[in-house]
Amino acid sequence: MANPRLKEKYTKEIVPVLKEKFQYSSVMQVPKITKIVVNKGIGDAVADKKLVDIGVDELTQITGQKAIPTISKKAVSNFKLRENMPIGAKVTLRGVKMYEFLDRLMTVALPRVRDFRGINDKGFDGRGNYTLGVKEQIIFPEISIDKVSKISGMDITFVTTASTDEESLELLKSFGMPFANQKR
Repeated sequence: MANPRLKEKYTKEIVPVLKEKFQYSSVMQVPKITKIVVNKGIGDAVADKKLVDIGVDELTQITGQKAIPTISKKAVSNFKLRENMPIGAKVTLRGVKMYEFLDRLMTVALPRVRDFRGINDKGFDGRGNYTLGVKEQIIFPEISIDKVSKISGMDITFVTTASTDEESLELLKSFGMPFANQKR
């Protein structure tokens, strides 16, 4: 099986550039993406359990890896939520599937967002991880718009080995993430 395009780009182009820019003494210090977590909260799942199954199926189609339902940790009476109820779905991607999903996200899905002007660069958590919110699952070509009963969003978190947000931003920009051109 051939290496994903972005993995080769990382080793051949991104590592030398980041090593030079941040003055790392070893290539092992250069930050890398360790995993991508795609998470979908399904608020209406309290009333209708089938929505969780639909969410799991959609995430499985989008990522190419089996999604799992997420369950509530504690009961919240205002939301009619009980402990251990299924309330969402998630997938953790690593390795080849991670790079292929990142490639599809940047080249196919994000350009399909209506009025797309780049993604916000304020989604960093202070430790080098970045979270991106997607409002509609129909931007992914794997989802047929005719079969969608309800438009829903998801969070996509990029977990990196970067120690600062600046390093993580440069890493993701190097991969080609379309950040909006605004000064931090």
